Amino acid sequence: MGFFRRTLLTGTVFCATLAAAMAARAESPDDLAPYKMIRSLQFVQDTVVLGDHSAMEMQRFLLTTIDDRLRTADPSIFDDPRNVDAALVYAMSGGNPETLDILLKRDVAGHFDSRLTDTLSNYLGGRGSQSVKSLAEIFPEYKQSRVGPYLALVSANSVIRKDPKLALTYFDWARLVAPGTIVEEAALRRSIFIASEAGWIDKSMAYANRYARRYLRSPYASQFADLFVKLAVDHFDELKQEDILEILSFMDVPRQREVYLRMARLAAISGKNKLASLAAERAQILSGDGESVPKVLADLYSGLASVPSGDVAAAMQEIVAIPDDKLSVKDRALKEAARAVAEEVLRRPVAAVAQEEAKVPEKTEDDPSYKGLNEAEAADRAMDPQAGAEETPVAVAKPEQEKKEHEEKAGIDPAFDDFVSTGRSKLDAIDALLKGEGS
Repeated sequence: MGFFRRTLLTGTVFCATLAAAMAARAESPDDLAPYKMIRSLQFVQDTVVLGDHSAMEMQRFLLTTIDDRLRTADPSIFDDPRNVDAALVYAMSGGNPETLDILLKRDVAGHFDSRLTDTLSNYLGGRGSQSVKSLAEIFPEYKQSRVGPYLALVSANSVIRKDPKLALTYFDWARLVAPGTIVEEAALRRSIFIASEAGWIDKSMAYANRYARRYLRSPYASQFADLFVKLAVDHFDELKQEDILEILSFMDVPRQREVYLRMARLAAISGKNKLASLAAERAQILSGDGESVPKVLADLYSGLASVPSGDVAAAMQEIVAIPDDKLSVKDRALKEAARAVAEEVLRRPVAAVAQEEAKVPEKTEDDPSYKGLNEAEAADRAMDPQAGAEETPVAVAKPEQEKKEHEEKAGIDPAFDDFVSTGRSKLDAIDALLKGEGS
């Protein structure tokens, strides 16, 4: 079914390209109406997100061609409102924002709504915060127009940080009026991020499920994978395991394995050991006989998860046995960090060794200190260790000695304290490394 769909999409794009070439013989690009060219661009962009990546080159070609056409067009061409909308859609579809500025300077007839164009210029120029109020006022007016779905995306992006709930409202509208298009793909992908960041886990999973069913062949699907991995790791305790498995089941085996490996890695770094073990196990199951690297990575991430919760010695042996030449630079750093942690866990505390060395055997009658004592004197000595001892002067305690005496009174073994301090400094360094990996 997947092959048939890809073949159909590719054939459709080919036919559309052929039709455009035939039309160009009768009508040169300089004579084509911008709104007709925008229709071709929309068709190609929608085809790309549905899985035909061969159309990406055509998308770049059309963006360049439309840009040239708009820049060289006679201002009278915008007497047709469809061409005005085409220019606005072009600007919101990845076109050159400078082209819109050029058109506005030439617009002496007032074809463009200055409220809308000024707002778009601010947004496209990186001044989206200045556009929030204007977009809120303008959007209802343009909601049902040809630019409505694109304006909904822009409006949502401008309020993502300040009002995530309103942003989702805009994205939901865009999806409603433009299903199966690049607009819906972008709206779904960004909705996952907003809902996850806001803690609306059910909404985020619903958006992720829709995306997985429709747009896994989009060139932007890798961004979806990153968002979903972060969602699963950050909120694993709140999610049902079967929901995670269901969303990943829509992917082909290589992509499932890749996502499981990403999930296992981030989960291991984040201390989500149960998820790390689960994801690593699934990645191992999905790895073919001739695919050594995925299995190696799964073993590494599984070992990372086992260090704090399982048989540390066995986990360390597995980690050390992983060949470095199968790992990336970052994964080699993770391996070294895991090895260091395991060694610290397994290392015998200095305090225990010191205590064993400091043990003194109990004195018996054969002990030299008892020699020359009669039975009564020996009994007195046993009852009073200071009996018969010479009086010794009391020395003034030094600060180090006072500290030691204080620790002994408080039940703190200095040797053990040194061990903990040394271990903590090493673990702090490892934590810094893992934080860098997680970011």
